[in-house]
Amino acid sequence: MKTSREMAAIWNVTERTVTAFCRSGKIPGAVKNGKNWQIPDEAKKPADGRSSSGRYGKKNTKGIKPLPIGISDYARAQSEYYYVDKTLLIKDFLERRPLVSLFTRPRRFGKTLNMDMLRVFFEISEEDTSKYFRDKAIWKCGSEYRSHQGKYPVIFLSFKDVKFDSWKETIDKFKGLLQAEFGRHLELQKSDGLADHEKEYFAKILAGNADEVELTSSLENLSRMLAKHYGRAPVIIIDEYDTPIQEGYSKDFYDEIISFMRNFFSGAFKDNKNLSYGFLTGVLRIAQESIFSGLNNLTVNSVMDEEYDSYFGFTCQEVHEMLEYYEMMDKEAELREWYDGYLFGSTEIYNPWSVISYISKGCIPQAYWVNTGKNEVLENVLKAAAEDITEKLYALLQGEQVIVRIDQNVVYRSLTEDPANIYSLLLVAGYLKTLKKELQADGTYLCEVSIPNKEIAVVYKNEVLSHLLQIGAITKTTANKIAESLYANDFKRLQKAVAEYMNKSVSFYDAGAEGFYHGLTLGLVSLMDNHYKIKSNRESGDGRYDISLIPRESKYPGIIMELKWKKGLDADALETLAEEALTQIKDREYNSEMREEGIRNILKFGIAFSGKKVKIKAE
Repeated sequence: MKTSREMAAIWNVTERTVTAFCRSGKIPGAVKNGKNWQIPDEAKKPADGRSSSGRYGKKNTKGIKPLPIGISDYARAQSEYYYVDKTLLIKDFLERRPLVSLFTRPRRFGKTLNMDMLRVFFEISEEDTSKYFRDKAIWKCGSEYRSHQGKYPVIFLSFKDVKFDSWKETIDKFKGLLQAEFGRHLELQKSDGLADHEKEYFAKILAGNADEVELTSSLENLSRMLAKHYGRAPVIIIDEYDTPIQEGYSKDFYDEIISFMRNFFSGAFKDNKNLSYGFLTGVLRIAQESIFSGLNNLTVNSVMDEEYDSYFGFTCQEVHEMLEYYEMMDKEAELREWYDGYLFGSTEIYNPWSVISYISKGCIPQAYWVNTGKNEVLENVLKAAAEDITEKLYALLQGEQVIVRIDQNVVYRSLTEDPANIYSLLLVAGYLKTLKKELQADGTYLCEVSIPNKEIAVVYKNEVLSHLLQIGAITKTTANKIAESLYANDFKRLQKAVAEYMNKSVSFYDAGAEGFYHGLTLGLVSLMDNHYKIKSNRESGDGRYDISLIPRESKYPGIIMELKWKKGLDADALETLAEEALTQIKDREYNSEMREEGIRNILKFGIAFSGKKVKIKAE
């Protein structure tokens, strides 16, 4: 049998939805055990049956366009689907005219679709591609902008699928991508403007026979050949440039990928006279890795910058118009609570992937966004995190704001060298938002950050907390035992569950200082954050308690925990230490804070650790 929470994870719905299924009798064999439902392991997910307001929830009415889930083809997206017009990005770019632009945003925030939009706008084509822009905002801006449409050769590469376990597989994928891109420019084979050796090089890439060194100069050579043939330097667009670098970092071919990319990008963007404009997108800026060494013409635009701040993700107005179109205005508040909250520059931004998923799924709120970056990066950093970092991460999970330093030039190797860089990684990856920021003399920012919305609170718990605590090492049953024993004041059951967790989890780390056990315990109680506000190391009475759980509803008791540890204790000494922890709670009146808030039913837990052993005294 499984709990409603376990089945919700399997069926990819909310726990509330599973409970509703049980109550309505839609799950055969489901039985209620106390306050919790038990569901047969083989149970099938029933049809939701939830009525959907608005036009999208019904059979598609004639003339109502579907939403472009997973569509990154601009021409198709704007003609066949509901398209949020981002073409003024072109206007802003043409007014600024940076030679090479790098846009860093979280994954699934529309980078690929925007880059394909730029390709279609600028690229020379036998087709009249102006038809894709005549009803868009850019076309109304005047002839000075329209004059650039369809006037440049374009080189376009997307690295979003370069995800392999070895350098050999990765370089083979690069070879295939370049082979396909050279194949888009077959006109060069018969060009009178190219020398024979250039045509021979072109044929070598096209046949897939180029070696690694020849591949590194492919962008430089292709841009030169296109400039000769068309009499105009090309636009080069590289989408998700850092995806293979993340793979190299996590799969141990980091040096190889960095060396290749350095030469690859240098030929394309550094001192390349055969370049009109260059565009790159990614999650991280990796300038210090020397990939862009000496590239002083690179303009970086990140989530901290105000330029282009409304072009990646949906603005409040764009979401409002979308809900009006689909006649779902009654869902605006719920949608905002779940998917709003990002701040790019000075603009409030919604997660576009989640918004269109929410509407297309009949307005069922759940976590649709999944960070496609490699979680191994997070895992390596979190293993090295000190106690002050873990406490801030838990505070964020409780909905609090914390002050952190953000370095936009964070590099992969520096993540494990300085675990405080985790905040920079979480910010650019989409786990955090900036509430306030102050530029420092060294180029970093001092920021007040928080979790953006309900969806990211779910993702944050699943991905960040699981790595921090190795929750994957314990079964959901163990987690449920801990939560249920706390609710029931069953300290014997709690002790058994915590001991089970310790035995399975401590092997991942070296058990030692109190901060280690503090982090483990915080992680366990964080599983209960729906019912409790969790505080750590706060003043109350005549001292500072370790952990308190303040109930969000009066039906739950307040809980105070005091932790102690010593090495090499036997069972009797461990029990004495647990008694000391419990006595400390009472003597120093750690329950004062809760009593001031009117909480009378308060459980006290003195918890003692020694190695993998744990003893709990309760009152």
